[in-house]
Amino acid sequence: MLYSVLKYVILGPWLRLIFRPKVEGREYVPDVGPAIIASNHLSFSDSIFMPLMVKRRVTFVAKQEYFTGRGLKGWLTKMFFVGTGTIPVDRSGGRAAQAAIDTGLRVLREGNLFGIYPEGTRSPDGRLYRGKTGVARLALESGAPVIPVVMLNSDKVQPPGKIIPRIKRVRIRFGPPMDFSRYAGMAGDRFIERAVTDEIMYELMELSGREYVDVYAQKVKSAQAKAARSEQADTPDKPAAVAA
Repeated sequence: MLYSVLKYVILGPWLRLIFRPKVEGREYVPDVGPAIIASNHLSFSDSIFMPLMVKRRVTFVAKQEYFTGRGLKGWLTKMFFVGTGTIPVDRSGGRAAQAAIDTGLRVLREGNLFGIYPEGTRSPDGRLYRGKTGVARLALESGAPVIPVVMLNSDKVQPPGKIIPRIKRVRIRFGPPMDFSRYAGMAGDRFIERAVTDEIMYELMELSGREYVDVYAQKVKSAQAKAARSEQADTPDKPAAVAA
């Protein structure tokens, strides 16, 4: 109920009016039956704009911390994610990846749409990074088609670190469904899962026109954070002002 209110009464009409989304290939999303919506990830707003452009509900997973915040901000954040159909995943104990897959399989077996960012995190610089094989595991175990979709300019609409989006026209492009039934029964084979994942990432690269980097985005982010800490540690403290 809350999802419908947010999408069709509160968020949807206003976001359409202000950001005037331009969507290509929306007809590729099936009207019925399970499908995996695999997207690049440029901005926090990706999980807002793309589901609004699909007639059916698209379920994502998010870290449990988004649902347990305190105060007014915590309550508003929780209500937003609940209202947009997001399911919390417990990241403790290193089971986040398996928990996300289990949730995705349940959503797909119920005949619904499941959204996933194969890169696993937002791109640190707008380029497309190596995909994690969870998307392949979902496709092979569920038999559901993969619908590739790219956010073409969401990093310009809401750059990393910015809370308030810029007023720009949002552009989204869906691609034809990808069928991996030829690999039926091969879930768990890491070579097959890597091949399927790379095929999906290649399609996202073609649709987006973005440069592809065959490295995990999280590794790049970790290196950037480490470099920033080192630079901060190496910066000498400013000398105190000397009284005249």
